[in-house]
Amino acid sequence: MAPTEQKALLLESKFGDFALSSFPVPKAKSGEVLVKIHASGLNPVDWKIQKYGLFLEDFPAILGADVAGEVIELGEGVSESQVAVGDRVFFQSPYNGNDYGGFQQYAAGEVATLAKIPSDLSYDDVATIPGAFTAAYIGLYNVAPLGFGFEAPVRAGARGKYAGTPIVILGGSTSVGHSRSSPGFSPIIATASPSHSEHLKALGATHVLDRKAPLTKESIKSITEIPINVVYDTVSVPDTQKVAFELVEAGGQIAITLPADSTLEERAPKENKSFASIMGSKLHPHNVELFREAWPHVTALLEEGALKRLEANAVSGFKLIAHPQETA
Repeated sequence: MAPTEQKALLLESKFGDFALSSFPVPKAKSGEVLVKIHASGLNPVDWKIQKYGLFLEDFPAILGADVAGEVIELGEGVSESQVAVGDRVFFQSPYNGNDYGGFQQYAAGEVATLAKIPSDLSYDDVATIPGAFTAAYIGLYNVAPLGFGFEAPVRAGARGKYAGTPIVILGGSTSVGHSRSSPGFSPIIATASPSHSEHLKALGATHVLDRKAPLTKESIKSITEIPINVVYDTVSVPDTQKVAFELVEAGGQIAITLPADSTLEERAPKENKSFASIMGSKLHPHNVELFREAWPHVTALLEEGALKRLEANAVSGFKLIAHPQETA
């Protein structure tokens, strides 16, 4: 039985401060479950919402995109054949209300877009997966111009379809880059610090290039003669966007996770190149069906190694996981 009150971290206003406060425990609606949160991933979108005033208009707001915990109640219409009380699950918050955010001790999750945690993984292991996985998945498999428009690997016959199709990943050691490292393309050319090279190759990258070294079409040609038609820029600052823009051939696409550089955006149609601005959230209607198609397969993808979790300490940073139940 869930309590009626909990601790939650509230963003008090647009551009405002965070404050720890008591807050009502949500109720699971039809098609949802109530989850006791044991781990919340610290996703870059959360600080960007606070700093830049993105996405949200209703405050106070509970952020926390990446959620992992234990099912404690089933909502109307949810059967134990789908998910049962006591199951360990993880999911991405859709940011459409405070019921779903990870920066609280209890949250609701939609059954259609959550996954059970494999027995050999912990809450912490999976709490960094949801946002990075969905940003990568949407970038690859949503229709253009919302993504590259490749056929998703969860569909029959799609596995291995893109062998021989090269892809460049700028920022291979980011969380999104990790989720992008084994999509079935070849070669997979990633940029990262040399210290991450062996780890990224273990994830599936065929070539890891020093992110500080110049990256040009000529340097890529030493790896493959096949033209580069897709670049996933997980960093997406102006400098990396310029690199991506110069790498892709006419007709090529660049996936970005931040707004397009205005100068490049103006050049793109003249040079027959395009940007796909990736919004990896279920909040956006064009992503809903992709989410509902992908998430029932996530547990199996993890178990077979097609989807890799983020290794501990594999991304530089002070702390990537919060534990709401430890909040006094």
